[in-house]
Amino acid sequence: MKETWSKLLVELLRNSRQSDREIARKLGVSQPTVSRTRSSLEKEGYIKEYTIIPNFSKLGYKIMAITFALSKTLDAETAKKARAFLIDGLEQAQTKFIMVERGIGLGFDAAIITFHRDYSSYVQFMKWLKQVNPAKFVDVEKIGSFLIDLDDEVRYFPLSFSRLANESLSEEEKKTAKSLGLKSLRKRKGESTNASLTEIEMSKI
Repeated sequence: MKETWSKLLVELLRNSRQSDREIARKLGVSQPTVSRTRSSLEKEGYIKEYTIIPNFSKLGYKIMAITFALSKTLDAETAKKARAFLIDGLEQAQTKFIMVERGIGLGFDAAIITFHRDYSSYVQFMKWLKQVNPAKFVDVEKIGSFLIDLDDEVRYFPLSFSRLANESLSEEEKKTAKSLGLKSLRKRKGESTNASLTEIEMSKI
């Protein structure tokens, strides 16, 4: 990835409300450069959408559920129909989904992240998940959830992408520091070499 692209992404991860003018000032480039780079990042798929991370508790959501499931082995055609049916069901469901993805680990191969206003809502979601199960696509005996209390006063690191930006920035800073360190070392070596040559020249006098 180009350095300008990387730096712009870091700034947007930190605060996507920043104007191109503000970012340009921070990066030391022109505003048109930032605008063009932003358009390139969008076109190439590096930026998928612009949104916010709200306070879910204030919105009335009390539980975030990370549900794991295991799908059954089906022939290609049946699996295709089952996935289409499931996606359609997810779009029409009352539950607020923020992610449904395939993966592997802990004996499962799918993960679903949902938000619920109360425990009853979560129970209804689990019932729905088992009922909407097309062609027994999901092994209903192998579904488990990890529930997060969004009203819990003890919080560690709530969802935030700014930390990812800080990590990316740290990597950029390491590269910059390494680059500056090498340049400084070369400069010192050059000064040392020049000093040695001067001593040799002086000894000839």
